[in-house]
Amino acid sequence: MPAPPIQPTNFLEILQQVWWRLDSALDLNMIYWSAKLGAVEALMNGTTGIIDHHESPNAIEGSLDVIAQACAEVGVRVNCSYGVTDRHGVEAGLRGLEENRRFIAAGGRGMVGVHAAFTCSDELLESASGLATDLGVGVHIHVAEGIDDITAGARLEKLSQDNWLLVHCVHLDRELNGTIAHNPRSNMNNGVGYAHPTRRSNKIIIGTDGIGADMLEEMRLAYVAYRSEDVTLSPDLAWSWLENSYSFIPECQGDRVSWSYDHSDSPWHVAFTPGIRAINVQTSSGETLLRDGLPTRVDLDEVRSKASESAQRLFAKL
Repeated sequence: MPAPPIQPTNFLEILQQVWWRLDSALDLNMIYWSAKLGAVEALMNGTTGIIDHHESPNAIEGSLDVIAQACAEVGVRVNCSYGVTDRHGVEAGLRGLEENRRFIAAGGRGMVGVHAAFTCSDELLESASGLATDLGVGVHIHVAEGIDDITAGARLEKLSQDNWLLVHCVHLDRELNGTIAHNPRSNMNNGVGYAHPTRRSNKIIIGTDGIGADMLEEMRLAYVAYRSEDVTLSPDLAWSWLENSYSFIPECQGDRVSWSYDHSDSPWHVAFTPGIRAINVQTSSGETLLRDGLPTRVDLDEVRSKASESAQRLFAKL
């Protein structure tokens, strides 16, 4: 990937110089192979359900269908949302809302996505909240990830509902309704600070924010992060955060994974054993999706090759 035009020195500059430029360069073909590779990597790490938050301002319409199709072909379930924002203009924000509405109304599993409050007008936030209520789903939104979004709590306080997914909450200054997705690796990588999830009364789940697909590794990192502040806490807490994710895609609880390690059902063993890998994955309906570490529905070499080709096209546009 080419270096950004300007070296980012803080979180907002990382967004402006890297992620927002990348989002704008995506087309539907890139989205398809990126999603397919991500789904394969998740499956190979024993994950059979993904909660996805997507943005592609120059390829909005149909983007959630593409992601859902790619995941379905691998056999991984997905909860999709398109992250609406006003940073590309009011019309683009409305198109993002429509993509969420269209996908969910057509039977897709999803939530109404919002990028982050600081890139949205009050009107767009209210529209997203209203649309979610109308569709009977929650809102999936990044909340107070960096100090640039410090006012998110005040702006969302009267809107948030129990079925919302509040991502990050590093600098959240008040209680909000909803489940909090804790992303320790992403927060460290972006230098935004520590979210202190143990101080929250909300239900907590663990996410990767797109950095890798190894949820056991993310659980280990979540554990040592809170352990560094309170040595009395055990791995059982981080393990419970993994289990809380079942509420979003309940069918995953019936899937069965065999691992490369005998004690993979023990939080204490897993917390101190890096490198555990999924060997076989069988769905609750009895289909084997992963056999001897390889996906059964798709050709791994082809997915990697096509994803690499798409990546080269993406990088050329940057």
